[in-house]
Amino acid sequence: MADLSTSFVGIKSPNPFWLASAPPTDKAYNVVRAYKAGWGGVVWKTLGEDGPPVVNVNGPRYGAVWGADRRLLGLNNIELITDRPLEVNLREIKQVKRDWKDRALVVSLMVPCTEDAWKAILKRVEETEADGIELNFGCPHGMAERGMGSAVGQVPEYIEMVTRWCKENTRMPVIVKLTPNIADIRKPAEAALRGGADAVSLINTINSITSVDLDLFAPEPTLDGKGTHGGYCGPAVKPISLNMVAEIARNPETRNLPISGIGGVTTWRDAAEFMALGAGNVQVCTAVMTYGFKIVEEMISGLSQYLDGKNMALPDLVRRAVPNVTDWQYLNLNYVTKAVINQDDCIKCGRCYAACEDTSHQAIDMSAERVFTIKEEECVACNLCVDVCPVENCITMRELAPGEVDKRTGKPVAPYANWTTHPNNPSVSAAE
Repeated sequence: MADLSTSFVGIKSPNPFWLASAPPTDKAYNVVRAYKAGWGGVVWKTLGEDGPPVVNVNGPRYGAVWGADRRLLGLNNIELITDRPLEVNLREIKQVKRDWKDRALVVSLMVPCTEDAWKAILKRVEETEADGIELNFGCPHGMAERGMGSAVGQVPEYIEMVTRWCKENTRMPVIVKLTPNIADIRKPAEAALRGGADAVSLINTINSITSVDLDLFAPEPTLDGKGTHGGYCGPAVKPISLNMVAEIARNPETRNLPISGIGGVTTWRDAAEFMALGAGNVQVCTAVMTYGFKIVEEMISGLSQYLDGKNMALPDLVRRAVPNVTDWQYLNLNYVTKAVINQDDCIKCGRCYAACEDTSHQAIDMSAERVFTIKEEECVACNLCVDVCPVENCITMRELAPGEVDKRTGKPVAPYANWTTHPNNPSVSAAE
């Protein structure tokens, strides 16, 4: 099987699958169970300063969004950082690291925005012999109201300042966890790099209200008739996270900055997509809260088999897709496809017809016998029929060859078949 061992900013682990800072990494009991299941590393749930105790709610902490089959698509949590005593956490971290030297153990931190507060906790974490720290600049609820979490992560100058404090006061690698609750993810990543960050991790949770109780007229989860905004995570946030990871990976200012990908990773395929877009490893939370720690077994075997099938080493996967991420203005407008329906696979449900007829380009014909066919003269290849079809690969898109006549325009397809000869490619001269 493919070698999945990684060295992320010098932190070694037997595979790229880490647990994110969250309830699954709140104590030694959970972390040891995770290691035994096969996880390559963990980021210990966020520690705070040794001061007034953190008090979490004693009612519901999670709201949920489900698919039609009750499959969990997203969680909204209103939980704060760890409410366990700092000394207890530090003692457990030290013992776990001594017992599991081959696994990565990174400690998430969040303290008030003063250099003395950061210096104090960094010294204590170093004594545990943990492999690194992750600066939690992402939590959108609870701690943000106290000037921490996303309150720091939304201000690039604060990110740079705190990162620099940490780099000057610890020998450990510093990973900066970024909030998605910002207009341009490149700015905080650039700030982290200026401050000396060894890597960034993203995304933290998205500020959200998942639902409203229409009897109590309060956001869910509801405590004593009231609710609040929280942090949204899970499979539903994966597209947002993939885009933000790619934005950092293809940004000239941060293209060499290591990335730990977070946000909706549930399967090996999700992990491979994150890594292809620039992540050196991935962190998982909602999936293990839904299915348990043993899902890592499928992740390990699936990624190994994929790499073997591609005859590819793990480092070759990282950033493999980044050169193919571009801006809309550089897309090949002369690339033409048309939908094709496989009549043998069609179950005659009519979803494609309804979607196209009512909301798209009226490019699908339905016979009296409910046989659905594509009207190429109307098809703009929007892909909607493919997306709504319940049968995988029943509808596909056929690429028209250069010179073939597009029945919609009546013109032959232009011969710009690749990026190097593309008219929108800035390297192609006007004469060409």
